Amino acid sequence: MSMGNGDYKYPATGVECAHRVAVPPPQPFTKSLKTSLKETFFPDDPLRQFKNQPASRKFILGLQYFFPILEWGPRYSFQFLKADLISGITIASLAIPQGISYAKLANLPPILGLYSSFVPPLVYAMMGSSRDLAVGTVAVGSLLIASMLGNEVKANEHPQTYLHLAFLATFFAGVFQVSLGLLRLGFVVDFLSHATIVGFMGGAATVVCLQQLKGILGLDHFTHGTDIVSVMRSVFTQTHQWRWESGVLGCCFLFFLMLTKYFSKRRPKFFWVSAMAPLSSVILGSLLVYLTHAERHGVQVIGNLKKGLNPPSLSDLPFGSPYLSTAIKIGIIIGIIALAEGIAVGRSFAMFKNYHIDGNKEMIAFGMMNIAGSCTSCYLTTGPFSRSAVNFNAGCKTAVSNIVMAMAVMITLLFLTPLFHYTPLVVLSSIIIAAMLGLIDYDAAIHLWKVDKFDFVVCIAAYIGVVFGSVEIGLVLAVAISLLRMVLFVARPRTTVLGNIPNSKIYRSVDQYPAASTVPGVLILEIDAPIYFANAGYLRERISRWIDEEEDKLKAAGESSLQYVILDMGAVGNIDTSGISMLEEVKKSMERSGLKLVLANPGGEVMKKMNKSKFIEVLGQEWIYLTVGEAVGACNFMLHTCKPKAMTDDSSMV
Repeated sequence: MSMGNGDYKYPATGVECAHRVAVPPPQPFTKSLKTSLKETFFPDDPLRQFKNQPASRKFILGLQYFFPILEWGPRYSFQFLKADLISGITIASLAIPQGISYAKLANLPPILGLYSSFVPPLVYAMMGSSRDLAVGTVAVGSLLIASMLGNEVKANEHPQTYLHLAFLATFFAGVFQVSLGLLRLGFVVDFLSHATIVGFMGGAATVVCLQQLKGILGLDHFTHGTDIVSVMRSVFTQTHQWRWESGVLGCCFLFFLMLTKYFSKRRPKFFWVSAMAPLSSVILGSLLVYLTHAERHGVQVIGNLKKGLNPPSLSDLPFGSPYLSTAIKIGIIIGIIALAEGIAVGRSFAMFKNYHIDGNKEMIAFGMMNIAGSCTSCYLTTGPFSRSAVNFNAGCKTAVSNIVMAMAVMITLLFLTPLFHYTPLVVLSSIIIAAMLGLIDYDAAIHLWKVDKFDFVVCIAAYIGVVFGSVEIGLVLAVAISLLRMVLFVARPRTTVLGNIPNSKIYRSVDQYPAASTVPGVLILEIDAPIYFANAGYLRERISRWIDEEEDKLKAAGESSLQYVILDMGAVGNIDTSGISMLEEVKKSMERSGLKLVLANPGGEVMKKMNKSKFIEVLGQEWIYLTVGEAVGACNFMLHTCKPKAMTDDSSMV
C-alpha cells in the first residue's frame, strides 16, 4: 500500500508520552569478558550444582559428572536389571554379526569388530549419560577408514601398517573428542547441519551398498575407489567371474533380512525378530556352507577367528610413522562424524524418555572409549542408530545393557569364535546392505524440499559428492555450502518495510500482513540481524534503495514526500564499529536528501556501543525511541506541527 494511504488513522501517541531509551550502566572489562566467555562455553552452566557445597560434596559431584554411573548406580534395582539383561542380549545378537561385517568393510581383520564391541561399551557404561545408546562400530566410520586410509596404505599389501594406522587414527579421534568436550567446544559439531547429515549418511549408505557387490557376486578383485563409476566399472568388467552360487545365497539372505525388518516395523512388539535376523542369518549361512561344502564351490568364508580377549595395542601405535599427519587428519574427520551421529542418536532417544543429555559430557565419554579402544585392539566406535533403536525397543533402562552386551561378546571371544569359521562373506554383505538401506532417508529429503529448498540443495550436494566423488569430497562440499549459507545469512540480512496493523499500535511486515498500512511521510524499516563489518556495506546500499524506491513510488502517485526513516533495531542484537560507521553514513546521506533518521527499540549492547562512539550525541537522544509506535507518534507530531529544524537547515544548504 502507498505511503499516502488516506485510510490510515494516526495512533494517539504524542512526543510527551515517549519513554527514554536507557544506556546500560558501564561494566568492568573483566566482568564483560567473563560473561561473554560463560555464554560461549558454558551456556548450560554445568558448575551450578557445585555452588555453596562443602569440599567433600564437590569432590563427589565432580566424580559423578565424569562417571555418571556413580550417580545412578546406587539407585539401580532388580527390575532394571531384568530389562537391561534382555536388552543387552538382544543387541549382542545384532552387534556380533554387525561388528564382523563392519570390520571387513574397513578392510580390517574381522575379529576387530568383536574386540570393538567389548571394551568401548564398558567405558561408555561408566562415563556416558545416555540410557539408550548402544555402543559399537558403524558402517560410515568403517567406510571412512577404508577410503581415506586406503589411499595412503593398501590393506592387502601392508596389513600390519594399515592395522596400526587404524589404531592410531582411532586414538587421535578419541583425543580430539575429549578435547572438544573438556574445552566446551561442542558447538563445532553443530556446523554439520541436519541437511548435511541426511545427505552425507544417504550417500555413504549408497556407497557402502555398492561396495558389497564384491561379496554378493563373489569377486576376488575389486576397485579401491568408492565412487559409483569406479564400482560399476569394476563390477561389469568382471562379469565372467560372477559366481551364481554366491549371488543366489546373498539375494536370499538379503530378502530374509528385509522381510524381518518390514515385519518388525509393521508390528513393533516383534522388534526382536529383525534384531535376531542377522545372527540367525550367520548361523543358517554357516550351517549351509558346512553341510554343502559350498566354500569349495566359490562361496568365500571368514576362516579362522582368533580366540581370546582383546590383546593390548598401546605399543602398536606408530607415533613415529611417516603417516602420522594422515592419521591425525583421518582421526579428526572420523571423530567429528562419530560425534555427530552418536550425539544426535542419543538426544533423539533421550527426547522420547524425557531426560537430558549433556553434549560435552558425551564427547568426553566417546573420546575416552576410543582412546581406551585404540590401546586394546579396537577401532572407531560410537552410538549407531540401528543398534540403539533395538536397545530402546527392547526396553533398556540404563547403560547396563551395554555391559551385558560386552559380557556376551566376551563369552563369544573366549569360547565361540571357531563357530564363525564357515560364515560366508556373502551373508556379511547382506547384513551390511540391509542395515544401510535404512540410512537412506527419502522422507527426510522430501521434507527438506518442502520446507527449505536451500537445505535440500545442501543435502543433495552431500549425497552427490559422496556417491560420484568420494566420502571426503561429499563431506567438504556439504560443509562448504552450509558455511556459505551461514555467511549469506550474516552478510545479507533481511530488511522489511513495516506497516501499522489496523486498530492497533502494532507494526509488522507489510509482506506478511497485507492489511497493514504504511505511514504517510514515514518509511519504517526493520533490520533482522546484528550489524557487523560483513553486512554493513550491504545494509547501507539496501536502506538507500528502499528510500529511493519509496520516493519513486510517492512521486508516481503524486503524494506527499518522504520526511522520516525509522529503523526498527529490535532484532539487532549487536553492532560493531563498522556498523556504527554505516549508521553515520546513512544519517549524513539522508540529511543531504532532506530526510531524518530515527531509531526505534535498540538493545542494550547496541546502545552501549553507540554511546561510547558518540553516535547518540551526533543523532540526538530525542530521535531514539523505545518502540516503533512511539517513533511514529513523534514523527507524526513533528509533521503536523512544524518542520524539523535540522532538516530545514540542511535543506537550505543544498
